[in-house]
Amino acid sequence: MFKRMLTTRSLCQSAVIAALYAALTLLLAPISYGAVQCRVSEAMTLLPLVMPSSIPGLFIGCLIANLYTGSVLDIIFGSLATLAAALGTWALRNVKVGKLPLLSVLCPVVANGVVVGLVLSYSYGLPLLITMGEVALGEVGAVIIGCVVLQGCHAAKLGQGPLKKYLI
Repeated sequence: MFKRMLTTRSLCQSAVIAALYAALTLLLAPISYGAVQCRVSEAMTLLPLVMPSSIPGLFIGCLIANLYTGSVLDIIFGSLATLAAALGTWALRNVKVGKLPLLSVLCPVVANGVVVGLVLSYSYGLPLLITMGEVALGEVGAVIIGCVVLQGCHAAKLGQGPLKKYLI
């Protein structure tokens, strides 16, 4: 897998995903940062289900977006949480509950709920479990958006025909 991620195409895909993640986060900054947040760009953490080349782009995009928080803890651990979520989504993509990759879809919710919840609780003195729950709840919203978009792409057969060559 990692050899395929070093092609010109996959590097360009990662760069575009990083730019989209950062731009979407900054565009929706009022709801993307803080104790109660729904980072819509986190919907893209489901991309590794169909495109493993998105993993580095998600990490770099999150890193860029987190630079605007000014919190070293958020820059480091928030970005690593998104990386862990993307890697978990990819690693568990074939584990199905019924016909759904439910464990893959839960990776961003759990990784960000725990890690970002810890960072916010420590940084702002917020109650830990409530903060984790709020972050996880916002992540559920983002993941639902991601599921709807991926399902729409699947229904429209966007991974077929001329677009198929762009997906790894």
